[in-house]
Amino acid sequence: MMTTWIALLRGINVGGKNIVPMKTLRDLLTGLGCENVRTYIQSGNCVFQSRHRNADAVARDTARAIDTEFGFSPPVFCLSQTNLERALAENPYREAAAADPKSVHFYFLSEPAAEADLAGLTAIKDSSEDYALTDRVFYLLAPNGIGRSKVAARADAKLGVVTTARNYRTVLKLRELAR
Repeated sequence: MMTTWIALLRGINVGGKNIVPMKTLRDLLTGLGCENVRTYIQSGNCVFQSRHRNADAVARDTARAIDTEFGFSPPVFCLSQTNLERALAENPYREAAAADPKSVHFYFLSEPAAEADLAGLTAIKDSSEDYALTDRVFYLLAPNGIGRSKVAARADAKLGVVTTARNYRTVLKLRELAR
């Protein structure tokens, strides 16, 4: 039985560094036994089916294949289709996302942020911003833009875990591809 996975690669194809062509990424995943591999934009968003049942194993195998091919190992976050649906359902900013999809960002966590400095995040956030933290996603509402957000710039440090962020529109597209 095949499981649908969504793999999110952090820090590839940004600023001319850690370049991974999407065709090569699709080929690497196919070589790992994945089927129906699709990518979305150039920032490392993949949807595929695999016989693997363990998200950590899928992430580890993907990172190893990239390291073998390109000489670096990016953080890889794997979510099941169910977990992606849960992230969307738990989004506390659905109205804002519907009005302006680029204002809401999902930071997928490598692990629960048990030691998150929420007071530190509150101290640096703009008055227009808001955030919410669950065990696997940090949601950021940044209506003035992600590039201006001090919370966005400091999220990993304040959360104390590695994250990878996607805007609401991208998460919706990944859900569409997964279905």
